[in-house]
Amino acid sequence: MRHNPHADKIPALLEDANSLLFQAAETAIAEWWQMSYLKVLKNHKISTLIRHRWLVILLVFVSAIAIIISNQINLINQAAPVSQIILPVPTEPTTFNPALIIESAYTLLFNYEGLVKENGQGEIEPCLAQSWQTSPDKKQFIFTLRKGLKWSDGKPLTAEDVVFTYNEIYANPAIPTYAKDLFLIGKNRTFPKVRKLDDLRVEFTLPEAFAPFIRATRLEILPAHIFRESVKQKDKEGRPKFLSTWGTDTPPEKIIVNGPYTIESYAPSQRIIFRKNPYYWRKDAQGNSQPYIERIIAQIIPNQDTTLMQFRSGGLDYINVNTNYFSLLKHEEGKGKFTIYNGGLSIGSSAITFNLNKGSRNGKPLVDPIKSQWFNQTEFRQAIAYSINRQQILNNIYRGLGQLQNSPIAIQSKYHLPIESGLKVYEYNLQKAKELLLKAGFKYNNQGQLLDDKGNIVRFILTTNASNNILQSMGVIIKENLRDLGITIDFNPVATNIFINKLTQTFDWECQLLDVAVGQEPNDWANVWFPDAGWHFFNSPSPPGQTPITGREIAAWEQKIGDLYMQATSEADETKRKAIYAETQHLTQEYLPFIYLVNPLSMVAVRNRIQGIEHSALIGTFWNFYDLKLIEPN
Repeated sequence: MRHNPHADKIPALLEDANSLLFQAAETAIAEWWQMSYLKVLKNHKISTLIRHRWLVILLVFVSAIAIIISNQINLINQAAPVSQIILPVPTEPTTFNPALIIESAYTLLFNYEGLVKENGQGEIEPCLAQSWQTSPDKKQFIFTLRKGLKWSDGKPLTAEDVVFTYNEIYANPAIPTYAKDLFLIGKNRTFPKVRKLDDLRVEFTLPEAFAPFIRATRLEILPAHIFRESVKQKDKEGRPKFLSTWGTDTPPEKIIVNGPYTIESYAPSQRIIFRKNPYYWRKDAQGNSQPYIERIIAQIIPNQDTTLMQFRSGGLDYINVNTNYFSLLKHEEGKGKFTIYNGGLSIGSSAITFNLNKGSRNGKPLVDPIKSQWFNQTEFRQAIAYSINRQQILNNIYRGLGQLQNSPIAIQSKYHLPIESGLKVYEYNLQKAKELLLKAGFKYNNQGQLLDDKGNIVRFILTTNASNNILQSMGVIIKENLRDLGITIDFNPVATNIFINKLTQTFDWECQLLDVAVGQEPNDWANVWFPDAGWHFFNSPSPPGQTPITGREIAAWEQKIGDLYMQATSEADETKRKAIYAETQHLTQEYLPFIYLVNPLSMVAVRNRIQGIEHSALIGTFWNFYDLKLIEPN
């Protein structure tokens, strides 16, 4: 629906029109009734009973007319134009609890803010906190909140909410939120002490200096008056009721937020509608409340081909530009009245990872022990890396729009280690791959099949997200590449929810092909590298509240990477910090917990009627939602 420049005047105009409509109806009905009923009264031959029946009929008729008019007015009101945009989202939410969201994190962009935020250039700027002070030893921080902050239910947002969020949720060992891994500081993995100084000021006291602290306070602040009781109360299994609070069946009006939009409605497998939060704090230089766009419709579209079709037909205002159809969209850019924005190299990469977990659940190994032995051999993983033709993937699938990725740290980061500095890389080399396998005790039979030292044929399952066409195309190439190495791949694309569940809950997978983040600030993804962190996907620990994993082992190199990430956070000298992260990159490329593949360009297409777009490869397209405006297209 297009934005009407006079939209703000529409409710008043409708009210006036409704009033006139009722007056006209009243007059017409009154005159008709007068003429009809008086004729009845003048007819002395008609009995009193009939007269009364006639009066009832007239009253019913009048009521019917009134109902019809009322319904028509409601329809007019419902049809009143409102400024809105329609965006695609790939996954169905499993929860609206911001501390527990993993796969549908896009809702956080609309609904929640932290003390600070990251802008499109990757710089940290004030958000809910208008300022902060740092002690000389970098161990104490005092944040001052903006005056007049409110939750979407109109209740004040104060320092009490900040203290509650950090102490009762993020530091709570019974709540498996990703956030806690970003704040466990030093060798003792100690959480900062957080206390309220007054309604507007919060003090954080750190056990030791922690370089990325300010950036980490981007984490969402949650409402204490809503969640406090659910954190204290326990369910039948002894877990906080908070873990089951705000499921997808929660009425939208009960979901309280502090961001630019509230949740207006949710239709499973269809859409989530976000409505402007009337209590959001931002105002422009003229004092106008932000955001300017009243409503965001997030259409749930798992399939990329469907997303493309709907964008081309005008049903969507935005699309992530898959390189498969970049040329098509570039050709249609003018007549389609949209612009393709190129943000440079993405902050993410494609990669494959093997399940290195040697543990068991309920006496059953997470990974077949025969296959686990292959996966846990460094030479095996290196041979796989050498056998994947990444340049073929870049040329054939990405049309050359990107570059090969060799590190878990983004190329935009000052901590990125270039290959010129001696970083190990795995250019396609089938001969070298075979030599590594033979050295590790593998052998070939007469049919060219790879066997392990016990004669087992090397064959495993490669799983990926079925909704991602790029990953599916990559999987086909990887299967062909490994066939040349004598390895049989059972390529198994699965639904998004199954893919995520295997990775984060059941851990019953062998090899995954997935998109991974490669961070600008390494500590943003420290929870991937700490061995006991929740996102240590390639060797997952037991999640809180789930059946424990027994027999899990942590390799020396794995622990070393985690220790280095911990060491880097307490190092204030930037030269030394860079050296520490350089060592982590040498280790990740030597032992290959992830085999990084291709880092594509970050490109999106956005309708020209949306003004103010500052697409960033670092943080996305809609990081400045509050500044966006709609205009009538030419």
